[in-house]
Amino acid sequence: MSQVANCPICGSKSKIKEADGQTVYTAVQDEEAFKKIGQLKKVMEKFKAKSEALEIELNELKASL
Repeated sequence: MSQVANCPICGSKSKIKEADGQTVYTAVQDEEAFKKIGQLKKVMEKFKAKSEALEIELNELKASL
């Protein structure tokens, strides 16, 4: 999942990527796209929490057999 931060040069919202020890900023052009990125991050966090809980439950069930 990409990280979003302010670009130090132009101050716009940008996606951050690390490549060979250098940080590369790619501008997010549309404010609506930035909102979608935030929404997707929230959904992914909820999905991750649910999957971790199910994995724990599965391990408990396997242990009880």
